[in-house]
Amino acid sequence: MNVKAKTAYKEIAGRKHLFLLLISVAIVLTFIIDIMTGPASLSASEVISTIFFPAYSKLSVQTIVWTFRLPGAIMAIVIGIALGLAGANMQTILDNPLASPYTLGISAAAGFGAALALVLGVGVLPFADTLFVPVNAFVFSLISCMAIYSVAKFKRATSETIVLTGIAVLFLFDSLLALLEYTANSEQVQAIVFWLFGSLTKTTWTTLGITVGIVLIVIPLLAIDVWKLTALRLGDDKAKSLGVNVERMRLKGLILVSVLTSTAVAFVGTIGFIGLVAPHIARMLVGEDHRYFLPFSALSGAFILSTASVLSKVVVPGIIFPIGILTSLIGIPFFVWLLLYKKRGYW
Repeated sequence: MNVKAKTAYKEIAGRKHLFLLLISVAIVLTFIIDIMTGPASLSASEVISTIFFPAYSKLSVQTIVWTFRLPGAIMAIVIGIALGLAGANMQTILDNPLASPYTLGISAAAGFGAALALVLGVGVLPFADTLFVPVNAFVFSLISCMAIYSVAKFKRATSETIVLTGIAVLFLFDSLLALLEYTANSEQVQAIVFWLFGSLTKTTWTTLGITVGIVLIVIPLLAIDVWKLTALRLGDDKAKSLGVNVERMRLKGLILVSVLTSTAVAFVGTIGFIGLVAPHIARMLVGEDHRYFLPFSALSGAFILSTASVLSKVVVPGIIFPIGILTSLIGIPFFVWLLLYKKRGYW
């Protein structure tokens, strides 16, 4: 590599590192704003003193900050990371710019599995109460992933075919969920509907700890394959010539997507479009090199969901608006833009 090429490479890498730094700072800012805002009117000094010196704060303020605001604000970042990674991984392994856990019905499948556990107490595997909902959501999301993967393996399966399969999966599990709502009583229906809206308000330190643990396990499993995932973007034949076991990579990727998606759905409900939007923001700013693409997708997801968490508290004064509705409202115009302009060169 000559001096000119090295200089150009360093400039590009420096720009990517700058983008990563800027979005990290933005996440810190939205996190601070998130814990400062809420239906209860607390001053910045009250919140800060309660975080660092809880023993000197009022019990009511301690409860608001430590039981509701802090877990919810951290969960927004962690779930955003999970959905950003899930979307990025899915778009890579399926070679499809429209792939995401939401648009391909994986969230709907996980939602149906979680609803069975939440409302009817029906589980596919015997697990303790804490893991009952997540495991159920994981199994059903894995079923939907395998259905999509089977279609993707067909020799002539195009991107459009995969998307149509995902839409079919989405409608199937939405219909099953509607059937579940129809047969449930009013209290159960209310629980399903509230949960489907997507909310961070029921986050506890226990559910946050489980979520963080799962995400921390998945991240290294993705990180060790960044070069293989980058090679996969060159096409199956080139990836195979570079020593990548394409089938194994796709299978592993779909399992990890199922884990991340089911975790998000089980603990905060259905959060739409982050898995679609975050990877495209990353791709436009840092390109296809997965050393940068995966971290930026994760951070983009964290920033979007953290921002949505703030907006959910201020859009209607005095109440917390369902966060899943806000993410869909943000994602829909981007989705339309993607459909209209996806052939302009960055995919």
